[in-house]
Amino acid sequence: MNKIKRVFLIVLDSVGVGELPDAKKYGDCGADTMRTISKSKKFSIPNLLKMGLGNIAGLDYLGKASSPIASYGKSLEVSKGKDTTTGHWEIAGLKIDKPFRTYPNGFPDSIIKEFEQKTGRKVLCNKVYSGTEVIKDYGQEQIKTGGLIVYTSADSVFQIAAHEDVVPREELYRCCEIAREMLCGEHLVGRVIARPFDGEYPFKRTAGRHDYSLKPSSDTMLDSLKQKGFDVISVGKINDIFAAQGITKSIPTADNNDGMSITKELAKGDFNGLCFVNLVDFDMVYGHRNNIDGYAEALSRFDAWLGEFLGQLSGNDLLIITADHGCDPGDNSTDHTREYTPILVYGAPKCVDLGVRGTFSDIAATISDIFDLDYKTHGISFKKELGL
Repeated sequence: MNKIKRVFLIVLDSVGVGELPDAKKYGDCGADTMRTISKSKKFSIPNLLKMGLGNIAGLDYLGKASSPIASYGKSLEVSKGKDTTTGHWEIAGLKIDKPFRTYPNGFPDSIIKEFEQKTGRKVLCNKVYSGTEVIKDYGQEQIKTGGLIVYTSADSVFQIAAHEDVVPREELYRCCEIAREMLCGEHLVGRVIARPFDGEYPFKRTAGRHDYSLKPSSDTMLDSLKQKGFDVISVGKINDIFAAQGITKSIPTADNNDGMSITKELAKGDFNGLCFVNLVDFDMVYGHRNNIDGYAEALSRFDAWLGEFLGQLSGNDLLIITADHGCDPGDNSTDHTREYTPILVYGAPKCVDLGVRGTFSDIAATISDIFDLDYKTHGISFKKELGL
């Protein structure tokens, strides 16, 4: 058996597979992203089904493969929260016991006044808002005043939007850095996000998004890989989520298609370690906008790409596909949903039912085991179950 040299870990951002037992605490009873999009006529995922997606407990409505070509299972999230940072950090080995603070009524006046003073710009909005709707409603005022549109969501985020012709990206990023320094201690938030837009009304968001995350509270699997001399390649917003900690190379992406294309090129090259990929469109473009057909079509495009990508992988490669939370486009909100996440593992000697894993960190434990790292996590490795 060949020793694993490269692991491709792909996070299908928000592709959850059914409510967690504690979903009621988060207002997410009945949430099921996969079931919702599976009802769309745009839904076609033959390659994921061949891998065993429909063989996962509770997903038999998709149709089971008689001989899955991958190992399959699903995972609980044990951390408190349902946001991007919490999900990814748990995948990388951390358990978050205290959820990041959220602001369902907007940020306190004291925070807004301090931010205005330090940036020299007026704040507009300061409410929970959809990112596409907020620039429709406040974009023209932002252009006239030169202010900054500040908004949040059910997640722990301080988002800042501005037209690129009025507030250049560098200035918007400077303002985000100010906010990141401010939002600590009592008002600690998971991410500050730059959301530039351009064009004329109704405006369009640009590819200049930049996330300013907290540094992980302790070392992750990524740090351990880097310390041992392995490559840790970030594709998409992974670098932002981990505040560049534990990353050896970062490649930003414009959208899912860009992320998939970059990942395909990386597979043609040579590296030794982890390629950690986030495909954000499922969440950002479709889930938060309750666009069921768009979401289904995006997963179908990924599936078509996956069919080609599997053929690129060698005997030294392992592919792990998972998610970080749900974002059911068919529920009453536009927020993330507290759901199980799928696990599909391709390239191992055995194709087995991995069952229901107790934490996302089982992935970190497995990758650490594969690369013989000293990293300790609350997760349990499934390396032996894969026959590795």
